[in-house]
Amino acid sequence: MTPSRMFVGIAILSVALALSASAFTVKQYELALKLRLGEIVDADYKPGLHFLMPIWNNVKLFDGRIQTLDQRPERFLTIEKKDVIVDSYAKWRIANVAQFYRSTGGGNVARASVLLSERINTSLRDEFGKRTIKEVVSGERAEIMELLRKDADEKAAELGLEIVDVRVKKIDLPPEVSESVYDRMRAERERVASELRAEGAEAAEKIRANADRERTVILANAYKQAEGLRGEGDSKASEIYAKAFDQNREFYAFYRSMDAYRAVFGDGSGVMVLEPESDFFRYFKNQNGGNP
Repeated sequence: MTPSRMFVGIAILSVALALSASAFTVKQYELALKLRLGEIVDADYKPGLHFLMPIWNNVKLFDGRIQTLDQRPERFLTIEKKDVIVDSYAKWRIANVAQFYRSTGGGNVARASVLLSERINTSLRDEFGKRTIKEVVSGERAEIMELLRKDADEKAAELGLEIVDVRVKKIDLPPEVSESVYDRMRAERERVASELRAEGAEAAEKIRANADRERTVILANAYKQAEGLRGEGDSKASEIYAKAFDQNREFYAFYRSMDAYRAVFGDGSGVMVLEPESDFFRYFKNQNGGNP
């Protein structure tokens, strides 16, 4: 290889190395800062290929996508001076990369998370301190979330961040408060159960009273009907007896006496104390009226 060709090769290689050292690529989801000896020179880079002066300048790239800050549960006071434990999270992204770099000590994401968490907790404390437990649990959840987002976004702007959303995952009462709440709920349920049992007992008594009344009415009507039928039967029987008596009075008297004898002496153990001349024994006498 001739010296001239070697020189050209070295020159091309040097240019390639210089271009490689001075070129950098910004991806679609990235934000870039160009620094000169630690000072910010440029922060407005579009996605694509860019160049810089090596050694004097360097580039820092940051993720510009939406990040999630999952906070630890924190205790806050409501307007009633009652504690609630709030578990929340926030969605954020870098809005001003230069401000983000300056306020977080060189773009430290862990420090940014701590600073952002402090500001969100301040917003949560302010909003919860204006409301009752009922309001924060069920009454105004959507409104509170929107107010939280706006307030936290204003506080996060000084960090160069944008708050996309703030959400409360869970709101709990402290254990000592939860127990008293559960006791009140249990007492309330027991009171309602007692009222329902009392109403049921009252309804049962009414049903039993109505059933007893209907039973009495049914029995009275049945007795009345039975007595009417019995009276009609006795009337017909008396009518039949009267007709039979009129047809043959002597035979009727004899027949009735035989029935009386059968009823008295049928089982062989009947004892009667009567005068011998009693009319009951008239058919025990002979034709002349004497004893048989």
